[in-house]
Amino acid sequence: MNKYPAWKYAIIVIAIIVSLIYAAPNLFGEVPAVQISGARSTVKVDSALKTQLADALKAANVPVIDDEMDETAIRFRFADTDTQLRARDVIQSKAGQGYVVALNLVPNSPHFLQLLGAKPMYLGLDLRGGVHFLLQVDMRAAANKAMERYLGDVRALLRDKKIYSSGIAREGDRIVVRFSEAEQRTAALKAMTDAMPDLVIREQEAALVATIKPEVVKRDQELALQQNIQTLRNRVNELGVAEPIVQQQGGDRIVVQLAGVQDPTRAKEILGRTATLEVRMVAEEYAAGQGQLAFAQYKDAPAPFGTDKFFDREGNPVLVRKSVVITGDRIKDAQPGFEDPSRGGGAVVRMSLDDQGGRVMRQTTRENVKKRMGMLLIEKNSTTVLTWPVIQEEFGAQFQITGMPSAQEAKDLALLLRAGALAAPMDIIEERTIGPSLGADNIKKGYHAVLGGFALIAAFMIMYYALFGVISVIALACNLLFLVALLSMMQATLTLPGIAAVALTLGMAIDSNVLINERVREELRSGMTPQMAIQAGYERAFATILDSNVTTLIVGLMLLAFGSGPVRGFAVVHCLGILTSIFSAVVVSRGIVNLIYGGRKKVQKLSIGNTQWHKKAAA
Repeated sequence: MNKYPAWKYAIIVIAIIVSLIYAAPNLFGEVPAVQISGARSTVKVDSALKTQLADALKAANVPVIDDEMDETAIRFRFADTDTQLRARDVIQSKAGQGYVVALNLVPNSPHFLQLLGAKPMYLGLDLRGGVHFLLQVDMRAAANKAMERYLGDVRALLRDKKIYSSGIAREGDRIVVRFSEAEQRTAALKAMTDAMPDLVIREQEAALVATIKPEVVKRDQELALQQNIQTLRNRVNELGVAEPIVQQQGGDRIVVQLAGVQDPTRAKEILGRTATLEVRMVAEEYAAGQGQLAFAQYKDAPAPFGTDKFFDREGNPVLVRKSVVITGDRIKDAQPGFEDPSRGGGAVVRMSLDDQGGRVMRQTTRENVKKRMGMLLIEKNSTTVLTWPVIQEEFGAQFQITGMPSAQEAKDLALLLRAGALAAPMDIIEERTIGPSLGADNIKKGYHAVLGGFALIAAFMIMYYALFGVISVIALACNLLFLVALLSMMQATLTLPGIAAVALTLGMAIDSNVLINERVREELRSGMTPQMAIQAGYERAFATILDSNVTTLIVGLMLLAFGSGPVRGFAVVHCLGILTSIFSAVVVSRGIVNLIYGGRKKVQKLSIGNTQWHKKAAA
C-alpha cells in the first residue's frame, strides 16, 4: 500500500534533474558583449572574420572574456561596459561595410550548459533596463497615401487603354475624372469598374467621381499598421536587440520595448524616423538656368501646376513632377559606401531594386537620358531632395544616391531604407527609459519578495503540519524549480508582473498541500489506519485540487488570450505555475510520503501536526 512503481519515481527524478540543468543558467547573470551580424541575409559571418576581429582586439589591448559564433552572429564577451565600448569602436573599424555591430548583453553561463541548450530567461524592460516607446500611427496619412496610389493607377489605366480625359484630379477624398466626350466617359467607366473593384465609381455630369469603399479604407489602414509593425521589427533587428517587443496597442498605436538597449538615443533616432524614398523626374522646363540655383525664382513662390516644390540639403528649391517613378517599397537592399575618388569620394548609398522596380527605372532612364532625376527622402514633417543628378545613361535595378553629408548619415539612411518603408508616418507620444541599475534593483526586490514568501510559507507549514509540512515545503521548492526551468526552456520574458505571478503561484501551490494534509487528518479522525488515511487523503483531495486549479487556469487563459504587455507576462507565468503546482503537490509530495510511510512498513503514527494521531497498524 502507498507504494509508487519505479517508473513514477524515475519520472520525478528525471524532471528534477532536467529542471536543475535548465534553471541553472539563471544563477550566472549576463555580461556585456559586442555582436557582429550580416547587414543582410546574403552577408554571412565565418571563422575567418572571427579570427580577424579577435586579432584586432588583441592588438588594441582589449581583453576578451570569451567569444562564440553561430549561423547568424559572432559575439565577444567583456568584463565591463567600458571595455565593451572600446571593443565596439575597434570592431566597427575592422569589420567594414556589410556588417551590423551592436552592443548587447549575453548569458554568462558555463560552456557545458550552453552546449546542452540551457539558457536563462529573458528579462523584461523593467528588470533589465532599456527603453519603452509608444508610437501613434497617422491613419489619415495612410488614407492619403492610398488615395494618391489610386490616383496614379487611374492615370496609368486610362493611358494604357488610350482613353482621353480633359483632366484628372483629387478633390478631398474623391478622384474626379472629367471628359469632353460622352463616349470616352463611358469607356472609362467600364475600364475603371473592371480593373478597380476597390473603388465606388459614379457618373456626375461630364465627369466620373471615384471614392474608395469604406471596407477598403479600413483594410488599408490595418495593413498600414501591420506593415509599420513589421518595418519596426526589421529596424530593431538591425539594432541587434534580443527579444524585443513590438506589438499593436489599440487601433492605431504601436508599443516598442527594447530591453537591454545601451544606446537609447540611437534607438529613438532609428525608430522615430519615418524615412522612405521617392524617385521623381525634375520639372526642368521651369528652370531659369543650370546648376543648384536653377529654380531660385520659385523659392518664395508656389509651384506651377502639376509639380511639387521641395528643397535640397542646402535650402535650394527644386521642382519635381507629381508623378512618382518608384517608391521605397521597391527597394530590395541598401548599403552605405563611398563613390569613386575621381568623383570626389563622398559617402553614398548603393541601392538595389526588385524586378518590377528595376524595369520601371530602366524604362524611365532610357526615355530621359540627359534629363534630371530627383531622389527624395520623405520623412514625417519634411521632404528633402537628396540629389537631382543628370541621367547620363540607362540604368536599372542598381544605382546609388550621392550627396550624403557624412558616412554615418549614409549608414543610417541605408538602414532605414533596407528595413522597409513605413506605410504611414508615426509620432513618438510616450518615451520611458529604465536604467540597468533600476532594473537590478527590481530584480533584487522581486527575489527578496519571492524568497521571503517562501520562507514564511515554509515556517508555517512545518510548524503546523510537522513532517508532512516538511514534505509540502520540498514539493513547493520542486514546483518553483519546475516553473523556472519551464520559463527558461521556453525562453519566456520575465517581467515584474511575472515575478508577482511566481509569488502568487507559491501561495496557490501550497494550498493544494494544505487540502491534502487536512484531508489526511480528517480520515485519521474518522478512525482510518495511517496507511489508509494517506491513500484516502490524496485520492479524495485530488478532485478538489483539480477543480480549483482548472477554474483558475481558465481565468489565466483568458488573460493570455485577450491581455497584452504586462498582463500577458503575468498570465504566462500564472498558467505554467498552475500546471507545475498540480504535478508537484500531488505527484512529488505523494512520492516522498510513499518513501517515508509506504510499502510494507507498519506505521503506528503520522507526523502531521502538533497532535499525533496514534493508530495500530493493520495486521
